[in-house]
Amino acid sequence: MVDAFCATWKLVDSENFDDYMKALGVGFATRQVGNVTKPTVVISQDGDKVTLRTQSTFKNTEISFKLGEEFDETTADDRNCKSTVSLDGDKLVHVQKWDGKETKFVREIKDGKLVMDLTFEDIHAVRTYEKA
Repeated sequence: MVDAFCATWKLVDSENFDDYMKALGVGFATRQVGNVTKPTVVISQDGDKVTLRTQSTFKNTEISFKLGEEFDETTADDRNCKSTVSLDGDKLVHVQKWDGKETKFVREIKDGKLVMDLTFEDIHAVRTYEKA
């Protein structure tokens, strides 16, 4: 099922991302860069290992994981998290936990686009990607 997500995706729309980053405690300068950066996300799979690379002019990150298994992740804003990615039906659910906090990304394919819903506490943001 991860196959549907395996592609190169380019950010085309972002809603409420600044408020989301602010809620996470991301500093002003980093938020400014985050708001104007249009990252490319490359999702691939090799056996039971999934790799998710985010590439931008600001910063590149890469995580590799097995579905349902917790792993250590350092985010683009330098948070050290315990993360788990799992499939929930046709959705790829990514949960990051750090310092007693938790954020969730739910990725799904809608009309050929990758739509990522980000939730932290009561803040909700949506980022939409098209195939590159």
